[in-house]
Amino acid sequence: MMKQASWQGIKWLSSSAWAYPALEVMHIAGIALMLGSLVLVELHVWGYGSELPARPLARAGLTLTVGGFALIACSGLLMFAAHPAEMLGNRAFVLKMGLVSLSAFNAAIFHSRDSLAKADTLARAQTVLSLGLWLLVIICGRWIAYL
Repeated sequence: MMKQASWQGIKWLSSSAWAYPALEVMHIAGIALMLGSLVLVELHVWGYGSELPARPLARAGLTLTVGGFALIACSGLLMFAAHPAEMLGNRAFVLKMGLVSLSAFNAAIFHSRDSLAKADTLARAQTVLSLGLWLLVIICGRWIAYL
């Protein structure tokens, strides 16, 4: 019974005139939260706002980043569930998921080597890579509708 009810909910998402667009708005709001907080912390690595202590800034930024990513993931999973075959057959979607994975890998390396505290050349390169990858993720997300 529960399985049938959840299937009906997913079916409703794909047929509702406003549910899917509402998920897209949530997805975009999550992107804004996540990317905005990432840029703030990444600018600190480049020396902007260096009068602010790095650890408290990163802690606040991480809270917003994780919250934004959670919003992105939840809305994205629901949008995917509404059209899984179409998404898996879409080159832009597949590329987007690969870029998200690379972004996660870059973030893991950034934090594992304590790049925020080091703010060295590699840390700066990682911030440029991070921003570039996330911008490509956004571009791919927009292209999903056209491929």
